[in-house]
Formats: sequence, C-alpha cells, structure tokens
Amino acid sequence: MDHLKIAPIIAYIGLGSNLAAPVAQIQSARTAIAAQAGVQELGFSSLYRSAPMGPQDQPDYINAVMAIATDLSPMALLRCLQGIENNHGRVRTGEQWGPRTLDLDVLIYGDQKLDLPDLTVPHKGLAERSFVLYPLFEIAPRLVVPGKGPIADLVAACPLARLKRLD
Repeated sequence: MDHLKIAPIIAYIGLGSNLAAPVAQIQSARTAIAAQAGVQELGFSSLYRSAPMGPQDQPDYINAVMAIATDLSPMALLRCLQGIENNHGRVRTGEQWGPRTLDLDVLIYGDQKLDLPDLTVPHKGLAERSFVLYPLFEIAPRLVVPGKGPIADLVAACPLARLKRLD
C-alpha cells in the first residue's frame, strides 16, 4: 500500500552529518537510500561543509542533496529515511539543530505541497538554507520549487555564508 501505482515521482533528499566521520556517514547513507526497494538514484551533489544552525558549540556539517525517482508514497519515503538514520546511530534528543550522525530530509516530492504533522514538502527551511539550495542547484539547475519558484532565483537570493564545496 505504500507503493504508488503510478509513474515514479522525482524527489530530492537532503543529507547532513556532523558526528562520527560525517563524510563516511553521507556516503553510506547514499548507498542505503539507493538500495531501497522503490528508489532509484538520479543524481548526487558534491559534498559541502557548512556551519551548524542553532548551537555553535558543535562541529561543522557535511551536506549533500540526492535526486531520486521513487514509487514510494511521501510518508513511506520518510519512514524509510528515518530507518536509515536510526541504522546510522541517529539519536533523537528533541534538541532542534543539535549534533547528529545523520539527518535525512525529504526536500521536494514531485510538484506536491504537503503540510502533514510529520512531513512538510517542500521542506520548510529550503528557501533560506544555502547548504540545501547550492547542492540542489548543482544537480537540478532548472528545478522549479513548488510554491517557491525557480531554484536559480532562490540561490541568487541566498548568501553563501560559510558554505564551502569540498573537492
């Protein structure tokens, strides 16, 4: 029932980590996401280093964005991502923007706009976060974010801050 009986939807997932070898966490999460039934990887951004949001007494984050085609429903995709987070040692303390081994967010799910108790798409902070916009623009420069407009316009309005692409 969690699999849609329609053509696959293109979705974008934000990946972030700042604990326990963050680059390895992101690479492992990418492999785990692509291995899920009903998911096919379409693209993956470069890795980016960003300053933490919220408490500054934590390590910088490593971030990336992944494009997928999926026949999973939005909630099934979210549950899948939460399972991957748990398998990577994610501990949910309730602290917003605290350090974490892995953070996976459904950024965009097709052209849908959802506002559910556990899932909002497009992701609430997408338009203001350089660590999401720049990697997303890298892999989908012509994307139009539902309800927000062209990704190129969003990037142009968002300062780079301390975001640094890793080579």
